[in-house]
Amino acid sequence: MEELFATEKTRKILPIIKDFLVNEIYPLENAENLTGKFSKVAKVLDEKRALVKSLGLWGLQHSEEEGGLGLTLCEFGQVSELLASTPFGHYTFNCQAPDIGNMELIARYASDDIKKRFLHPLIEGKIRSCFSMTEPEFAGSNPINLGTTAVREGDEYVINGHKWFTSSADGAAFAVVMAITNPDAAPHQRASQIIVPTDTKGFTLVRNISIMGEASDHWASHAEVRYENVRVPITNLIDEEGMGFKLAQERLGPGRIHHCMRWIGIAERAFDLMCKYAASRSMGDGTVLGEKQAIQFWIAESRAEIDAARLLVLRTAQNIDNFGASAVRNQISEIKFFCAKMMLQVLDHAIQIHGAYGMTDDLLLSFWYRHERAARIYDGADEVHKSALARSILSNYGLNKKKK
Repeated sequence: MEELFATEKTRKILPIIKDFLVNEIYPLENAENLTGKFSKVAKVLDEKRALVKSLGLWGLQHSEEEGGLGLTLCEFGQVSELLASTPFGHYTFNCQAPDIGNMELIARYASDDIKKRFLHPLIEGKIRSCFSMTEPEFAGSNPINLGTTAVREGDEYVINGHKWFTSSADGAAFAVVMAITNPDAAPHQRASQIIVPTDTKGFTLVRNISIMGEASDHWASHAEVRYENVRVPITNLIDEEGMGFKLAQERLGPGRIHHCMRWIGIAERAFDLMCKYAASRSMGDGTVLGEKQAIQFWIAESRAEIDAARLLVLRTAQNIDNFGASAVRNQISEIKFFCAKMMLQVLDHAIQIHGAYGMTDDLLLSFWYRHERAARIYDGADEVHKSALARSILSNYGLNKKKK
């Protein structure tokens, strides 16, 4: 980990977390547990969660008042990279997406009643949650366009709509739903975010969507969901009506730090696997794979790209801590597309170096290659972030400024 960003807290906890992962979690990485049917391995991981609590490492991302360690975003980013070295790391420490984003959102903007009913059990790991924004009928990169509505009737909202890629809906206790509450308002003030318990009448989990031939369950699932005359009390509203888009942006800023550091952790583990294989795989002619120049180029390039990505992300995290997400909007866009491309490139090199072995589920690589291709799409497609960044840069040169 870069010493430039290390703190007293990270120096203390990172070695402990690393030892825990190597001894308790890495041994669970086998073909049976990497099929995407995580409800099976989750039973074992729940036992590991109890060990995490006994080590005093539960709720790393929370404030000290909430029972956490009060890590800054920059500090937690370094932890997140380490947890990402295994598909089971974040869940074991109760900081998996989308729960971590929902926790941050509810903690900052929800009422005390919502915190008591939903946040506290979530922090304790007694329940899971999901996030329900994307819709199949509308472009996912522009969340101001939604068809789901929440109409007030007395002291209730009546919600109707169709969502998909509702992350982690399978087994979740509640959903944070983005819905139009103010259709006549300005585009960015039409939507609100409302909590819907998944056992509410009219909430239907249609299916877990198959991704690259695999329909994951539990926390790794992506569900299609329908809301048909779903009634919830108006007290389930997070913050105020019309704040849905703002809340989404507040959630996604730090969330992209979590994603990017996770991608760096994946790339680092893939890098370690390919280096070990390259240094030991005999070519049958008295040489090993790592002596081939093409392999050496891939290893050198991957090392530089991972290191560059880490520095970019930790700089951005530190700036969010100091100045807020809105002040570093360009940096957030930059790391999103840079890190996603980097991770997928490193994974591709790692699979190529392992040959046919890299395609099997005996290694982590094929799981990650399937599961993480979406990195260049979700939380805003790479092309959207590139365009936004370029427009912002070019505006400093006089382009795209409003004509008088």
